Amino acid sequence: MYAINVRDHFMIAHSFQGAVFGPAQRMHGATYVVDLELRREALDSDGIVVDIGLATQVLRETLAVLNFQNLDEMPAFKGRNTTTEFLARVVFDHVAARIANGAMGAQALPSDSGGGLQHMKVTLHESHVAWASYEGALPVRP
Repeated sequence: MYAINVRDHFMIAHSFQGAVFGPAQRMHGATYVVDLELRREALDSDGIVVDIGLATQVLRETLAVLNFQNLDEMPAFKGRNTTTEFLARVVFDHVAARIANGAMGAQALPSDSGGGLQHMKVTLHESHVAWASYEGALPVRP
């Protein structure tokens, strides 16, 4: 399987609920380095997985919604622990929706014939020693 990876970052503030989080129950900041990996079985007619410029743009636009936000104040996250694992899935879902809407081009659209992007992995690096990912198959367009 072929793969490309693009990278960006975002900064947030948040707090956690639950004794398991110790001092992280208090408000704190995090800067995440985000890797977006896109995979497909065969290269498209241009000989690429997907245009790296488009992938970079979609990731940047997705992260812009979260960048410099206090996640505790965002209605979408009310009552949720916005852990690294949780945020990896949030980014995955938003990028998957953008792919399905054609933001990475028609050749990137997953199809039931096996064409297009097939699999994606989003990794959020909290630091040089800790990170979390969410990965899965991309849904085929109806």
